[in-house]
Parts: sequence; C-alpha cells; structure tokens
Amino acid sequence: MTEPLQLPPLNALRAFEVAGRHLNFRVAADELGVTQAAIAQQVRGLEAALGVRLFERGARGVSFTAVGRSYHQAVSDAFNRLREATGLLKPESAKVTVSVTSTFASRWLIPNLPAFTSLHPDIDFRILSTERVLSFHSDGIDLAVRQGKPPFGAQFEVDLLFRQSIIAVASPELIGQTSLPLGNHDLARFALLHDTHNLWPEFLRVKCGVAGTPKQRNLHFSQTSLGIEAALSGQGIALASRFLVARDLDAGRLVQVVDGSLKGSDDFYLLARTSGERQAAVDVVRQWLLSRSDPER
Repeated sequence: MTEPLQLPPLNALRAFEVAGRHLNFRVAADELGVTQAAIAQQVRGLEAALGVRLFERGARGVSFTAVGRSYHQAVSDAFNRLREATGLLKPESAKVTVSVTSTFASRWLIPNLPAFTSLHPDIDFRILSTERVLSFHSDGIDLAVRQGKPPFGAQFEVDLLFRQSIIAVASPELIGQTSLPLGNHDLARFALLHDTHNLWPEFLRVKCGVAGTPKQRNLHFSQTSLGIEAALSGQGIALASRFLVARDLDAGRLVQVVDGSLKGSDDFYLLARTSGERQAAVDVVRQWLLSRSDPER
C-alpha cells in the first residue's frame, strides 16, 4: 500500500497563500500578524520542502515562477474550501430587519440600541430607514414602526408604541434670561422651525390662542429630526413628539417653552406580520420594543 504524500507544514502553506495573494511579504505579514522575516522564512522552508522555487525575488519585490503560480491557485482553492466548510459548521446570526422613519431611527431607536445589543448580542439588528411604505415580503422586512392611524391592514399585528404628544422646545442658550413659559409676545421674538407635518398653526391656535402663523421668521425642514437639530443649535423653536426629545430635555440640551402639549392624531405603531411563521428573533425584538414603549408619552 502506497503511503500518503507528506504535506508541507500548514503554517508554511498559509504564509505562501497570503504572500501570493498580495505578492508582497510585508502586507502578508500585516494580515497574519507576524513579521516580514517570518513570512520570508516560512516561504523559504516551503520551497526547500518542495524542492522548487515559488517566487522570483527582485529589487521591486516578488513575483511568481510558473510553478509557483500554478501551485498558488491550487493552495488558494484548498483554503477557500476549508473556509466554506468551516462556515457551514457555524450557526448564522439571527437577522431581524426593522423599517423605521429616519426621525424615529435617529431620535429614538439608535440611542436605545446599546440596551438591546447588550441583552441580545446574538441578534443581527438591521435598520432600514425610509419614509416610504414598503412591502414586508419583497423588501425583507420583519417589523416596521410607522406614524399614522389604524387600521394598517388585516395582515398586520399592530401595537401602539407612542402617542403623538407635541411640545414646543428650544435650546436654553436661545431663550437666555427670558422667563418660561413664553407668553405670546416673547414667543413672537423667536423663529419657528417647521417640518412637513405643519403643526405650528394648530399648536398656536389651540395652545396660545393665536390664529394663523405669526409674521415672524420661519424655517422649514423636510424632516422632524432636522427641525430638532436646528433647535438644539439655537436656530429657533421646534415642535416634536415628547418622546423624541425626552433625552435632550432630561440632559438640559432643550427646554419646553410653552406649557402643555398638543395631542396629535398620528401616533407611532409597531407593525408585525400575522401570517406565516415568525422566527424567534423577531419576537425578541418586538417584545423589546414594546417593553421600551410608553403610549402615554
């Protein structure tokens, strides 16, 4: 019976594979976390074991010999098959895709993510930020947070996350020594920051008894989050759902400048598919979102 051919040392083959991929011993050393001299030594040992030259050494670096190029292809293919086989043995992380608006993502979800990842590091949490209404099936969505009014469709399991409780906020630096809450005269001194919801006319009518939009400076933004950022930078007074600015209020970065809140009609809801089996990780994310919700805010 013929004895099997003795293979070269695995470390030498690995050094050759990486060095041949880059055709640069220094870069290969960086990838493997060893010295350039160690790579050169491993390659020389492999050449001695095989009895062939694998690289041509020159002033400008290394290049393959004809034998070296052919052997490198075979060695690379073998390492790739090993990687693929090893990958099949490792369980893939559970992936959950949540579709949210950009404002909800930046003002609430992302600041709260560390609490989730510390509890569930095995779940690959994917955030799809868009204002569009997407298809759960074709866009690969597991959960969605949307602002609006029910019903959203019989195919969804719907839970209320946050009420649309609108308050007026500004930076303390902008308000300065002006007493709070602002009266209508003081309110008229500051710019009003608008978003696409256009809630200022209703807010002023209901909370301040002012008809229409006062003739003062107005800045308009396409997203609520941009209006909040403008308020944080002292550019004016913004309207926002209380839960979206709660962290800034608690930290003193924003202050509420008008007493009370305006109850909006477009609350924030969590949507999940009711049809078909749902992976366990989706339910974990759903329950976490519900645990962090506060319908009264």
